Amino acid sequence: MFEKAIRIYYEDTDAGGVVYHSNYLNFMERCRCDWLESLGHNIANIQQNDNIIFVVREVNIKYDLPARLFDRLTVSVKPLQVGKVMLLLEQKIYNQDQLICQATIKLATLHHSSFKLSAMPVSLRAALSEEV
Repeated sequence: MFEKAIRIYYEDTDAGGVVYHSNYLNFMERCRCDWLESLGHNIANIQQNDNIIFVVREVNIKYDLPARLFDRLTVSVKPLQVGKVMLLLEQKIYNQDQLICQATIKLATLHHSSFKLSAMPVSLRAALSEEV
Protein backbone atom coordinates (compact mmCIF):
# COMPACT_ATOMS: atom_id res chain seq x y z
CA MET A 1 0.00 0.00 0.00
CA PHE A 2 1.24 3.47 -0.92
CA GLU A 3 0.25 6.65 0.96
CA LYS A 4 0.41 10.34 0.12
CA ALA A 5 -0.20 13.35 2.36
CA ILE A 6 -2.59 16.05 1.09
CA ARG A 7 -3.39 19.40 2.68
CA ILE A 8 -6.72 21.08 1.96
CA TYR A 9 -6.59 24.64 0.60
CA TYR A 10 -9.29 27.18 -0.28
CA GLU A 11 -9.30 26.03 -3.91
CA ASP A 12 -10.37 22.54 -2.78
CA THR A 13 -13.47 23.70 -0.90
CA ASP A 14 -16.88 25.20 -1.47
CA ALA A 15 -18.08 28.43 0.16
CA GLY A 16 -18.68 26.58 3.43
CA GLY A 17 -15.10 25.35 3.68
CA VAL A 18 -16.01 21.72 2.85
CA VAL A 19 -14.10 19.80 0.18
CA TYR A 20 -16.08 19.63 -3.05
CA HIS A 21 -17.04 16.02 -3.85
CA SER A 22 -15.11 15.70 -7.14
CA ASN A 23 -11.85 16.85 -5.52
CA TYR A 24 -11.57 13.53 -3.69
CA LEU A 25 -11.06 11.93 -7.10
CA ASN A 26 -8.32 14.47 -7.85
CA PHE A 27 -6.56 13.55 -4.59
CA MET A 28 -6.77 9.87 -5.55
CA GLU A 29 -5.35 10.60 -9.01
CA ARG A 30 -2.36 12.41 -7.49
CA CYS A 31 -1.75 9.47 -5.20
CA ARG A 32 -1.87 7.00 -8.11
CA CYS A 33 0.63 9.05 -10.13
CA ASP A 34 3.06 9.29 -7.21
CA TRP A 35 2.62 5.57 -6.48
CA LEU A 36 3.48 4.60 -10.04
CA GLU A 37 6.50 6.90 -9.94
CA SER A 38 7.64 5.31 -6.67
CA LEU A 39 7.63 1.99 -8.57
CA GLY A 40 9.88 3.51 -11.24
CA HIS A 41 7.14 4.14 -13.80
CA ASN A 42 6.48 7.81 -14.53
CA ILE A 43 3.13 8.43 -16.27
CA ALA A 44 4.63 10.85 -18.80
CA ASN A 45 7.36 8.38 -19.72
CA ILE A 46 4.85 5.56 -20.14
CA GLN A 47 2.90 7.74 -22.54
CA GLN A 48 5.94 8.96 -24.45
CA ASN A 49 7.96 5.73 -24.58
CA ASP A 50 5.24 3.07 -24.68
CA ASN A 51 2.32 5.01 -26.23
CA ILE A 52 0.14 3.89 -23.31
CA ILE A 53 -2.28 6.00 -21.27
CA PHE A 54 -4.35 5.06 -18.23
CA VAL A 55 -8.04 5.94 -18.30
CA VAL A 56 -10.62 5.57 -15.57
CA ARG A 57 -13.14 2.95 -16.66
CA GLU A 58 -15.22 2.66 -13.48
CA VAL A 59 -15.41 4.34 -10.08
CA ASN A 60 -17.39 3.20 -7.07
CA ILE A 61 -16.97 5.82 -4.36
CA LYS A 62 -18.37 6.20 -0.88
CA TYR A 63 -18.21 9.43 1.12
CA ASP A 64 -18.40 8.92 4.88
CA LEU A 65 -17.34 12.27 6.36
CA PRO A 66 -16.39 15.65 4.92
CA ALA A 67 -12.88 17.04 4.76
CA ARG A 68 -12.57 20.72 5.59
CA LEU A 69 -10.32 23.66 4.94
CA PHE A 70 -6.73 23.09 6.17
CA ASP A 71 -7.29 19.43 7.08
CA ARG A 72 -4.29 17.20 6.50
CA LEU A 73 -5.37 14.01 4.79
CA THR A 74 -3.70 10.74 3.93
CA VAL A 75 -4.60 9.16 0.61
CA SER A 76 -3.75 5.51 -0.02
CA VAL A 77 -3.73 3.24 -3.04
CA LYS A 78 -3.64 -0.55 -3.04
CA PRO A 79 -3.87 -2.72 -6.15
CA LEU A 80 -6.46 -5.48 -5.97
CA GLN A 81 -6.04 -6.99 -9.44
CA VAL A 82 -3.61 -6.51 -12.32
CA GLY A 83 -4.51 -7.64 -15.82
CA LYS A 84 -3.02 -7.20 -19.25
CA VAL A 85 -5.09 -4.06 -19.98
CA MET A 86 -6.80 -3.45 -16.62
CA LEU A 87 -5.87 -2.38 -13.12
CA LEU A 88 -8.31 -2.59 -10.20
CA LEU A 89 -7.43 -0.41 -7.20
CA GLU A 90 -8.72 0.32 -3.73
CA GLN A 91 -8.19 3.91 -2.61
CA LYS A 92 -8.95 5.42 0.77
CA ILE A 93 -8.74 8.87 2.27
CA TYR A 94 -8.22 9.41 5.98
CA ASN A 95 -8.37 12.52 8.13
CA GLN A 96 -5.96 11.49 10.87
CA ASP A 97 -7.20 7.98 11.76
CA GLN A 98 -10.77 8.54 10.55
CA LEU A 99 -11.76 7.03 7.19
CA ILE A 100 -13.64 9.74 5.30
CA CYS A 101 -13.81 8.41 1.74
CA GLN A 102 -13.12 5.16 -0.10
CA ALA A 103 -13.29 4.04 -3.70
CA THR A 104 -12.72 1.10 -5.98
CA ILE A 105 -11.30 2.31 -9.27
CA LYS A 106 -10.86 0.33 -12.46
CA LEU A 107 -8.31 1.67 -14.91
CA ALA A 108 -7.78 0.53 -18.49
CA THR A 109 -4.67 1.00 -20.60
CA LEU A 110 -5.18 2.45 -24.06
CA HIS A 111 -2.91 3.20 -27.00
CA HIS A 112 -2.16 6.93 -26.79
CA SER A 113 -3.29 7.92 -30.29
CA SER A 114 -5.91 5.30 -31.22
CA PHE A 115 -7.61 5.05 -27.80
CA LYS A 116 -7.92 1.29 -28.32
CA LEU A 117 -7.18 -1.15 -25.52
CA SER A 118 -3.47 -1.86 -25.40
CA ALA A 119 -1.41 -4.07 -23.09
CA MET A 120 0.66 -2.56 -20.33
CA PRO A 121 4.42 -2.82 -20.73
CA VAL A 122 5.61 -6.11 -19.21
CA SER A 123 7.91 -4.33 -16.72
CA LEU A 124 5.03 -2.17 -15.48
CA ARG A 125 2.66 -5.13 -15.14
CA ALA A 126 5.35 -7.05 -13.22
CA ALA A 127 5.94 -4.13 -10.83
CA LEU A 128 2.21 -3.73 -10.22
CA SER A 129 1.71 -7.47 -9.69
CA GLU A 130 4.32 -7.45 -6.93
CA GLU A 131 2.15 -4.93 -5.06
CA VAL A 132 -1.00 -7.10 -4.99
